[in-house]
Amino acid sequence: MLLLHGLGATGAVWDGFTERLDRRWIAPDLPGHGRSGRLKRYSFGAMAGAVAEHLPAGEPVTVIGHSLGGVLAVALASGWYGVEVRRAVAVGVKVEWTDDELAGAAAMAQRPVKVFGSKEEAAQRYLKVSGLGGLMPADPDGLATTGDGWRLALDPATFAVGRPDMRGLLAAAKCPVLMVTGENDPMSSPEQVRALAEHVEVLPGLGHNLHVEDPGTLMDVITRTGGW
Repeated sequence: MLLLHGLGATGAVWDGFTERLDRRWIAPDLPGHGRSGRLKRYSFGAMAGAVAEHLPAGEPVTVIGHSLGGVLAVALASGWYGVEVRRAVAVGVKVEWTDDELAGAAAMAQRPVKVFGSKEEAAQRYLKVSGLGGLMPADPDGLATTGDGWRLALDPATFAVGRPDMRGLLAAAKCPVLMVTGENDPMSSPEQVRALAEHVEVLPGLGHNLHVEDPGTLMDVITRTGGW
């Protein structure tokens, strides 16, 4: 099982989920995040290809991804990257973007790296950028030291990935794809997701980071709708 985190986070967001698993899994830090190296240019294709390079050859996988990771899960399901995906689950993917939102993301990609005077300040910034404030502690791998203090390990250029063509990616998928969204997700409404995908599960009372908020419910839904 391959678990892919969202923009700004690290593989540690899956800790509550993986403690319930009885099978082999990997939850890597995506390119430009945590302990992973940077890319010269960030795109959904480049990031999916980088993930695929580190997967065991010829071994079928189930891919579960959150937000950015959910886009990559569906991209991998196309078979374009040489990975045999048995099933893809895309959690909390933002499916509609305004021009202002895209411009804001592009501006974030151009911002200089901010250095903080303390690890605690950097940790708070990490939680804000990843949307994980109040849900879990900051992952130490999401932070890095500099000669002047602390910074996020995140490469700001990752924000330049832009708007995913989810309709096209879903059409290209060669395996079943389940989209899961929280009822209270501010990034995408259930109606937006249902208008796009055939197989959609809405989890009552949960928000964007539902895999952290209630990993047990997410696992139950995935199992009920087709198993692993």
